[in-house]
Amino acid sequence: PLPLTDAFLLRFLRARDFDLELAWRLLKNYYKWRAECPEISADLCPRSILGLLKAGYLGVLRARDPTGSKVLIYRIAQWDPKVFTAYDVFRVSLITSELIVQEVETQRNGIKAVFDLEGWQFSHAFQITPSVAKKIAAVLTDSFPLKVRGIHLINEPIIFHAVFSMIKPFLTEKIKERIHMHGNNYKQSLLQHFPDILPLEYGGAEFSMEDICQEWTNFIMKSENYLSSISQISE
Repeated sequence: PLPLTDAFLLRFLRARDFDLELAWRLLKNYYKWRAECPEISADLCPRSILGLLKAGYLGVLRARDPTGSKVLIYRIAQWDPKVFTAYDVFRVSLITSELIVQEVETQRNGIKAVFDLEGWQFSHAFQITPSVAKKIAAVLTDSFPLKVRGIHLINEPIIFHAVFSMIKPFLTEKIKERIHMHGNNYKQSLLQHFPDILPLEYGGAEFSMEDICQEWTNFIMKSENYLSSISQISE
């Protein structure tokens, strides 16, 4: 398990703006969540999700947004539900979160996530059971020391709304207010939130999703020893 160093504990304090009671609750929830979700958290070895990474499911932007938040882009079309379960997909997010939460600037300014839902099908929806929905909501609200500053949904099809309505009751009002649905005609509105930092596919000018997906995959693979060391944190 991770030693309770000052640096580790500071994550929880920063995530709750140095409110000791809230930070203590978050720390307890973090360990509780990991203990209750071994199918996601027990093995954080990157090889378990290498196929998803190589498919280009997740890219982490090189620059932060104007508020200093780290920005992640998830592409649902790159998730083949016949090969990878919802837990595998969840593990990609957990591994990424465990790596970026080491950055002080990310602890202070949080993250924003863009979910490109193009390609969302019933086979994806069937994977998001009420149990999975509850676990997703727990991480978004009070089980991980990262401030979720914004969630941006683009290309969301009608069938996605059924899944979203299942997750929504578990979310806090604060998180609900930070969810933005951009639809299919999203480029202009997305650029207003993330000027000058997006990849080519989403209205940017300098790099492609393939570039940043490869960069992040390489970074995760280089972090294998660290990820192994925190895999059994719930024990």
